[in-house]
Amino acid sequence: MIIDCHGHYTTAPKELGDYRDRQKADLKQNPQHQAAKGALSISDDQLRASVENAQLKLQRERGTDVTIFSPRASWMGHHIGNAATSKAWTEHCNDLIYRLTKLYPKNFVGVAQLPQSPGAPIDSSVRELTRCVEQLGFVGCNLNPDTSGGFFNGPSLADRYWYPLYEKMCELGVPAMVHVSEACNTPYFQTTGSYYLAADTVAFMQMMTSDLFKDFPDLKLIIPHGGGAVPYHWGRFRGLADMLKRPPLKESVLNNVYFDTCVYHQPGIDLLLDVIPVENILFASEMVGAVRGIDPETGHYFDDTKRYIDGNQKLSAADKQKIFEGNIRRVFKRFPAAL
Repeated sequence: MIIDCHGHYTTAPKELGDYRDRQKADLKQNPQHQAAKGALSISDDQLRASVENAQLKLQRERGTDVTIFSPRASWMGHHIGNAATSKAWTEHCNDLIYRLTKLYPKNFVGVAQLPQSPGAPIDSSVRELTRCVEQLGFVGCNLNPDTSGGFFNGPSLADRYWYPLYEKMCELGVPAMVHVSEACNTPYFQTTGSYYLAADTVAFMQMMTSDLFKDFPDLKLIIPHGGGAVPYHWGRFRGLADMLKRPPLKESVLNNVYFDTCVYHQPGIDLLLDVIPVENILFASEMVGAVRGIDPETGHYFDDTKRYIDGNQKLSAADKQKIFEGNIRRVFKRFPAAL
C-alpha cells in the first residue's frame, strides 16, 4: 500500500473561504469580536466535486492508495483574530475533513487542525484533538509552532506550555506534524518557501537542544518538507549537539522525530535518503499543495514524489515498503488496520 501522510484540503468549496472572509470582516469592525461557529452550507455533491478532479484524480494517476488528509495549512491563520475566531474556524475545517473521510473512506484518513491562538491557553487545542480523535476517527494533528505568522515570538516547542497537548497526544496515541501556516511577516517570509522551511529547521533545533523527549519518550513529531534544512546540514547539527554537550542526534531525536518526502527533485530525495535513516522517513507529497507545476527538466509534476522514491538507486524493496507504508502505520498508530 502507498500511504501519503501529508495532504491538505486545498480545493475546498468557495463557501469555506466566504465564511473566513465574514470572520475577517467582523474582526475589522471589532478586533475583539467573539465569533460563534454558526452554519456552513456545503453539500456532499460539492465536496465530491472538489476532490474528484484534484486529489482523487492524482491518486489514481500517481499510484497512491490513501492520503492522510488535513485542512489547508496556509489557511489555519492562527494569527487572525482571537481564540473564539480560531475555535469556530477550526471546527468547520475539521468537520469538512471528517465528511470527506466518510464519503471516501478508502481514500482519505483525517488529521486535525488545532484552534491555536497567540497567548491563548492550549486547553482548546486539547479539547479539539480529543473530539477529532475520539468522535471523528482522526489519526493525528497539525501543530503550529509559530502562531504569530512569522515573528517567532511564542513559546518554544520544548516549553511546558505545550505539555498538556503532548500528554493528550501520548494518551491518544497520535502524532503531530509540525506545520506553520500563512506568513503575515511578509517583508521577511514567503509562506510556502522561506517560512515553511525556516520553521521546519527552527523546530528541529528546539527539539535537539531540549529534554522534551526525556519527558515524553512516546511522543511522535513529524517535520514536513523533508525536514527543511536539517538533512542538508546534518553535520552542522551533529557538531552543534557535540559543542552544546547534548546527546548524539541518534539518541536525542531519532526515536521520536520523522521526516516526510515533500522534496521536489531527485537529488533532494536522494540526499534525504542518504542522510536520514530509512526508519525515520515517511512518504508524502503535499498534493495539491505548494508546488503544483510541471518540472521542465523532467516533464513530470514537481510534487509527484513517488517517482523519486521509485527512482532512488539504493533503496531495497524492503526499504521502500517501510517508507510507503510500514513507518507510517508505526507512527500513526490509529491508522485503520482495515485499509
